[in-house]
Amino acid sequence: MDVNILEEKKNRLVIEIKGETHTFCNAIKKELWNDKHVKAAAYRISHPFVGTPTLIVETDSGETPKKALLEASKRLQKGFDKFKLEFSKVKW
Repeated sequence: MDVNILEEKKNRLVIEIKGETHTFCNAIKKELWNDKHVKAAAYRISHPFVGTPTLIVETDSGETPKKALLEASKRLQKGFDKFKLEFSKVKW
């Protein structure tokens, strides 16, 4: 994964996420919407096979888009860790 900042303002962040697909982008977008300071969270992929995802995050003055994105990533990681633990307990 390679992340490039395309636009950075006080309450708006646009990043390009090379090497990722709808799977990752949907997860982070949905988690961003759980933050009360996030006013917009969306992504687009211009072409399904060769397009690079672009993620847009807009916040109110209570939080920066960077912080919202970092916090959303932490929450997702916590959920993945919990799933991994529970899945490892499954008897096969």
